[in-house]
Amino acid sequence: MLPYFEQPVWHIGPLAIHAFGVAVAVAAWSGLTLAQRRFASVGLDPLLGQRLGGWMLLGGLLGAHFFSVVLYFPEKLRSDPWLLLRVWEDISSFGGLLGGLAAAVLFFARHARDEDRRKKLAYLDAIAFVFPAALAIGRFGCALAHDHPGTVTTFPLAISLRTDAALEYLGGVYRAGGLVLPQAAPTMGFHDLGLYEFLYLSLAVVPLFAMWNRRHRPAGFYLTAFAALYLPVRFGFDMLRVADVRYVGLTPAQWVAALIMAALPFIVVSHRTLRYAISGAVILAAGWACAGGGR
Repeated sequence: MLPYFEQPVWHIGPLAIHAFGVAVAVAAWSGLTLAQRRFASVGLDPLLGQRLGGWMLLGGLLGAHFFSVVLYFPEKLRSDPWLLLRVWEDISSFGGLLGGLAAAVLFFARHARDEDRRKKLAYLDAIAFVFPAALAIGRFGCALAHDHPGTVTTFPLAISLRTDAALEYLGGVYRAGGLVLPQAAPTMGFHDLGLYEFLYLSLAVVPLFAMWNRRHRPAGFYLTAFAALYLPVRFGFDMLRVADVRYVGLTPAQWVAALIMAALPFIVVSHRTLRYAISGAVILAAGWACAGGGR
């Protein structure tokens, strides 16, 4: 198993710079830079795309914070309502996705009313093409911080619990979830879901997108491909979480993933029977998870 280490922190006077924050900043910069190149390469207006990217970045940051504090930490919000305004604290990737899409809708309504629907979709698709690479960088930061710990395991890519620091960290996570570490925990490890997602994005999704980019794809292809590749995997990863809040058996991220997956066939599949079959399968899988099938 992989060794446990604490997140790197650099101190500059009174300022503490955490590795996770550096990774998020690099992810945002990389995403905007790659998107600019993508706009130009597919014949879109880079200036309009740059403005759209700025709106989506701001919307994503706000959405990530609001989604996190409202749905994941409601007890913290009740005791400290000002937390809602401290946007640099507590973020959620799914909130960022929803906030970014909401910002795009507002941007198009305000600044690109004359663009047809297909052109707007092409801008979003260009961003979707580069998004997995940017998200992978952010997830690398999550892996450095062990932000998304899961259950104990003997999986070879797990983070080892052989050190006192690792046991203390995961013991706190288990206590927050109302659980107790198994007696055999010192000989085991824990699932690092940020690490798993980083590996999946960088070794599977990004290479697939690069391969598909060898030929022209219709607008909306990469949006759909990202949803189809990412959402089921993220839904499964969340089954391994320990302390995350759950609503009727599912985490907030799982609810968003399940709803989008259930709606996706109605967007991309023309055959009515197949659409209902796929959506029904998603609903059954979510029901199985609610009933504790993943425990």
